Amino acid sequence: MRIGELAADTGVSPKTIRFYETAGVLPAPDRTASGYRAYDTSAVDRLAFVKAAQAAGLTLAQIRDIISAREASGAPCQHVAAILESHATALQARITALSDLLEHVHRLSQRAITLDPGQCLPQHVCHAIPTSQLTDRASSSS
Repeated sequence: MRIGELAADTGVSPKTIRFYETAGVLPAPDRTASGYRAYDTSAVDRLAFVKAAQAAGLTLAQIRDIISAREASGAPCQHVAAILESHATALQARITALSDLLEHVHRLSQRAITLDPGQCLPQHVCHAIPTSQLTDRASSSS
């Protein structure tokens, strides 16, 4: 099948398919006599895997690594389990950091509601977001 057919069958644009070839997650297809890409049905399966792995948050580098492991030694289940566990740990750390950030933003929002705009100095841009820690560091390093 040609790239347009593959794109229609998988919901992946031709540009993305070409990018996946360059990135090493989709093998380069054979070419027709006129130079068109000619994909076999395995490309549909490969793109389905790539999309599913991306939906789980894996990077193209991780996906390429999994594909390489599969091609080198068969079913990479243990390898995938380790990648997914590492990814889950990183996601938990990001969730914690984002929760902390959300609390900080809520505190700033509440602070902004209570401040008098007339007390806001021009050099601070907006005193709802305090800059004293940064200005203290800058004046102590001068």
